[in-house]
Amino acid sequence: MTDQSPTAPAGCPAHAGAVPLSGLEYQQTPSQLYRSLRREHGPVAPVLLDGGVPAWLVLGYSEVSYVTAHDELFARDSRRWNQWENIPADWPLMPFVGYQPSVLFTEGAEHQRRAGVITHALEQVDQFELARDCGQIADALISRFAGSGQAELMAAYAHALPMRAAVQMCGMPQLGTDTQDLVDDLRISLDAAEGDDPVAAYVRVGERIAALVKEKRERPGADVTSRMILDPAGLTDEEIVQDLISVIAAAQQPTANWICNTLRLLLTDERFALNVSGGRVSVGEALNEVLWLDTPTQNFIGRWAVRDTQLGGRLIRAGDCVVLGLAAANTDPQIWPESHVGAENAAHLSFSNGEHRCPYPAPLLADVIARTAVETLLDRLPDLVLAVEPAELTWRPSIWMRGLTSLPVRFTPVVH
Repeated sequence: MTDQSPTAPAGCPAHAGAVPLSGLEYQQTPSQLYRSLRREHGPVAPVLLDGGVPAWLVLGYSEVSYVTAHDELFARDSRRWNQWENIPADWPLMPFVGYQPSVLFTEGAEHQRRAGVITHALEQVDQFELARDCGQIADALISRFAGSGQAELMAAYAHALPMRAAVQMCGMPQLGTDTQDLVDDLRISLDAAEGDDPVAAYVRVGERIAALVKEKRERPGADVTSRMILDPAGLTDEEIVQDLISVIAAAQQPTANWICNTLRLLLTDERFALNVSGGRVSVGEALNEVLWLDTPTQNFIGRWAVRDTQLGGRLIRAGDCVVLGLAAANTDPQIWPESHVGAENAAHLSFSNGEHRCPYPAPLLADVIARTAVETLLDRLPDLVLAVEPAELTWRPSIWMRGLTSLPVRFTPVVH
C-alpha cells in the first residue's frame, strides 16, 4: 500500500464516486470541494485518504454535532478500524490515527480522568499573566523586524508566538535549539511537506517531552507539566508525555494559523481596514469570523464506528473511519442559508464538540494568545499592509490545516 493512487482496497465502504483527499486541486479553495461533495453526496460523503484508504467525510453541521455527541456509536479508539491490514507503517497520516496511550484515544471513564487532569492544569493558568507574557513575547519578536520595514509574518511571528507561549506554560525555556527543534518536528508530524518524515518527527517530539517530564518530576514548578505530574489522578510518565504532546500541538499549529488567518482577513477585507487600528471590537469580530469561515483545523480524523449505524442517509459499517469536516460543517448552508456569519455567534465547531472537544479552558487560552498577538502587532505597526496582492497569497497544501505558506507585509520602519 505504498502506492498513492486513489484506488480503494477491496471491501471498502467507498463507491466509484469517492473523492481522494490527497493531491487535491481544491487545496487552495477547499470550500469548493465541500460544496461539490455536499451537492453530490449530501451531508456524509465517501472519500479516499492517502494511498486510496476509504473513509467517510461528515460535512453537515447537525451530522458532525451528532457524531461528536454520541461516543457510544462513534468512538475515538482507532484500534477499531477495519482497514488496518491495508495501512503501511510509514503511512503519512499515522501520527493522527496510530493508537497512542493518549487522552485523544481514550474513552469513557478513562477519558474523563485524563481530560480532567489537563483541565485542572490549564485552569490554573492565569489569563492576565498569559496575556502579559504573550505581549512580552510579541514585543520581542516584533523588535527583531520592526526596523526593517518588512517581514514575513508566518515564520517570524504567527508560528513563533504561540509556540513560545505554549512551551513557557509547560515549563520549557522559550528559546534554544531544543525548543526550535520541537517546533519543527511538531509541524512535520502535524502537517508534513514533501520529503518530510512525519512518523520520525513524532518520535522525536515524544523524546523531547519525555525529557521535560523527567526534569519536572525531579524539580516541579508553577507550570502545566508539574501540575499534571502532581495531580491526584496519578498519571504515569508515559500518559503525561502523550497528553502534553496533545496540549502543545493544539496550542501551536492551530493557534498560529488562527493568528495568520485573522491578520489576512484584517489586511484584505475592507470591512475591517477602516477601523482596525485602534479598534478593539473589530479584532474580536475578525478572530470569530475566521473560526467560522477559515477555521485552522479544517478536518479532524477521526471517529470509528462502534457498530453498523446510519448517518446522513448512509450505512456506516462497524470499524469504518469517520472524518469530522469541521470547516464544511461551519459553512453548512443549512445553518447559514444566506451565507451570513454573525460575528457574535460562537456556535462554530472549530474546537469540536461533545466529550472529546478541546478541553476547557484551552479555547479561552488560545483566544488570549491569538488576540494578544494580533492586537500587539497592530499597536506596534499601525500602518501594516500586505506586501503582495491578496490574490498572490497561497494556502499550505493541506486538507487538514488551513494556513498560509507566507504572509509578507511592509510598514514604516520603527527604530528604538
